[in-house]
Amino acid sequence: MATAATVWGGAAAAAAAGPASALLWHRDLAGEAAGLAVAPEAVGQAALQRLTDFEAAIARYCAHPFRRASGAETVVARSGAARLLSYGEGERAALVVPSLVNRYHVCDLSGRRSFARWLAARGWRVLLVDWGSPGERERGFDCTGYIRNILEPFACEAARLSERPQVVIGYCMGGLLALATVLRASLPFAGLALLAVPWDFHGGGGPEARRLAFAGTAFAEMLAGSGEMPVDALQTCFYALDPMLTPRKFLAFGALEPGSEAERAFVELEDWVNDGVPLAAPVARECFAGWYGRNEPVRGEWHIDGEPVRPEAAALPALVVVPAGDRIVPPASALALARALPDATVRRPRLGHIGLMASKTAPRRVWRPLLAWMNGLP
Repeated sequence: MATAATVWGGAAAAAAAGPASALLWHRDLAGEAAGLAVAPEAVGQAALQRLTDFEAAIARYCAHPFRRASGAETVVARSGAARLLSYGEGERAALVVPSLVNRYHVCDLSGRRSFARWLAARGWRVLLVDWGSPGERERGFDCTGYIRNILEPFACEAARLSERPQVVIGYCMGGLLALATVLRASLPFAGLALLAVPWDFHGGGGPEARRLAFAGTAFAEMLAGSGEMPVDALQTCFYALDPMLTPRKFLAFGALEPGSEAERAFVELEDWVNDGVPLAAPVARECFAGWYGRNEPVRGEWHIDGEPVRPEAAALPALVVVPAGDRIVPPASALALARALPDATVRRPRLGHIGLMASKTAPRRVWRPLLAWMNGLP
């Protein structure tokens, strides 16, 4: 709300300062400048109307009756704050690894919109990692700690429950952890699917990555005493990538028909977006300073248990899904990982970072091709 007030209020103030024609314009923009002859009062009224509509949309969202049902998942393993959730009873297992900074709900938003349930209904046992919120033990973990103490034991449990080698599916940051686990574990894996997974953190977005590195590292160091980086600090870092995203999406939400399916779908996803998870301080330093700052993964300098993570050593089929409209993981960043893998198939659906899991067209554009690839593995 403060950002929207500053931007829209600034437009009103600039309009009141004088007509657009009085400003210095580049000659190539002269035609556009001539069309900006708007009364200052009109600009002020439009700014006020947008702020009013934005506030009303937030109130409407908060008052929506949807509440995600929880507690019905089958838990097959636990490790500290983390749980391994099971969907379906298929003979083959798919271990799904989401990001550490968001809850697993993105893979299971509701009974009507759930990647995990969709895949389970088509013959696979889906084992979804719920990282939980860092407890006293997890606050001391870096990525090595999460892999060694949680992800590797969960992969062993998946192997026990699967009659054939399991498939590992990593989403966003979870894909980096999944890749490292596959490279380290002494288990047979049938394939590795990587959905919107960054690798070259300066590819396609170097300045943005460096801003994230600066902000994230500053927060991580400032908050190290608590052992974790709170959700609000994480949100602030990524908010800087597109400060007007929230006003735009809530204005669009306010225009939806009350009681519609689109309204409910927005609330389901927005609840997930706003229900983040704190990040253990050692992981925060590793990610912001090491990944976004020094770009360690693509340079071969990201280490797990002292060993570099080298995708070129992955001796198994891989599917790399690179959403064409991803603004969180620029396509160039994810494509760098596809090039490093020796046996990678690449798909580039016309979706965004979250859309590949939560949009109406995700089943057609992502889930079905992923399932076909999985069914074709030995």
